[in-house]
Amino acid sequence: MDMSDENLDDVISSLIDIDDSDDEQAPQPQMPQPSDKPISDQPVILTPRAARQIGRIRESENLDSELFLRVAVEGGGCSGLNYKLGFDVRNSDDVDVESEGVAIVVDPRHLMYLDGIQIDYPDGLDARGFTFDNPNATDNCGCGASFAI
Repeated sequence: MDMSDENLDDVISSLIDIDDSDDEQAPQPQMPQPSDKPISDQPVILTPRAARQIGRIRESENLDSELFLRVAVEGGGCSGLNYKLGFDVRNSDDVDVESEGVAIVVDPRHLMYLDGIQIDYPDGLDARGFTFDNPNATDNCGCGASFAI
């Protein structure tokens, strides 16, 4: 694994790791309650670059085929909500989405925050890592990992 892959793993880990020991620290902001807004046919869209990178991660980590890409949100971050991206087992309540040949699962309670989100993976010299273009966000933080509705 080269140095850029290690950095990528750190970024992904920071996006998906949930540490229960953090629960004793400052209280997390509450997520807004779901609305009755209908969900689009493509609630999560991966660009070809993002799909390729997800495939590389799956291969380099030798991940089980029973793990799906999970796209989620959680309370926190400088704008109120954080994006979460990682591999996880499918739950019975999950909504199944496919984009660019990648099987994705989303908790239905998160769809109102994510509906129509496009996930990209720029890999140029000035930017590298997953980015989120969320049409539902009313505000985004400078780092792009946090948003508000």
